[in-house]
Amino acid sequence: MELDEIRNLIELLQHTDITELQIEKEGSKLKIKREKYFPSFEAAPSVVKPVVEEIKPLKESAVEEQKYATITSPIVGIFHRAPSPEAPPFVEVGSSVKKGQVLCIIEAMKLMNEIESDTDGTVLQILIENGHSVEYGQPLFRIEPAS
Repeated sequence: MELDEIRNLIELLQHTDITELQIEKEGSKLKIKREKYFPSFEAAPSVVKPVVEEIKPLKESAVEEQKYATITSPIVGIFHRAPSPEAPPFVEVGSSVKKGQVLCIIEAMKLMNEIESDTDGTVLQILIENGHSVEYGQPLFRIEPAS
């Protein structure tokens, strides 16, 4: 194998999820193995803050819930508002979002999972602090659907 061919293979692997490749060609064997790199996020220490919420009669809150869409966590992990610690957040309160737009990342077992909006609208609330743990089904965002 030529050195240029090997360099091309290494470059191609950098843009995929493949971590190991073995090739046999003309009696030569080549094995390329790499570690998967994930940018590390400095997780803020988890601090439990008491949440005081006004309890409303059931009928009012049911009507109010129909006014907005709630985006929930599909997995257990760490909530990140931005793609990296230096980058700006994906969305802020008041941001307009489109269906399929990335709202946050949830880190689970060193995998970064992008959470997308399932509706067009405006972000009303961000319900989780950056760097905090989230549970399966936990509300993350409230979005007012576009009319």
